[in-house]
Amino acid sequence: MTIKPLLDRVLLQAEEAEETTKSGIVLAGKSQEKPQVSRVVAVGPGGEVDGKEVKMYLNVGDRVISAKYTGTDVKIDGEEYTIVRQSEILAVVE
Repeated sequence: MTIKPLLDRVLLQAEEAEETTKSGIVLAGKSQEKPQVSRVVAVGPGGEVDGKEVKMYLNVGDRVISAKYTGTDVKIDGEEYTIVRQSEILAVVE
């Protein structure tokens, strides 16, 4: 199954969170924060959103930082994804 975002939406897949802290403490799964760095899996076409023209700047494969509690989480074929608006992406990681 493929997911194709609409308008200014972006499909993200979170990168694995680190399981140990810098000091070597192993974290339990529930105590880990939701990762903020994700990989762009699909990008919508852009277009007119709320009466304004939106140009898409992100590309498939980009690593990005998004706000912690944003977007809609979906689970398809056992994989977890987040769908966000392009404006909710804070930065591209190079």
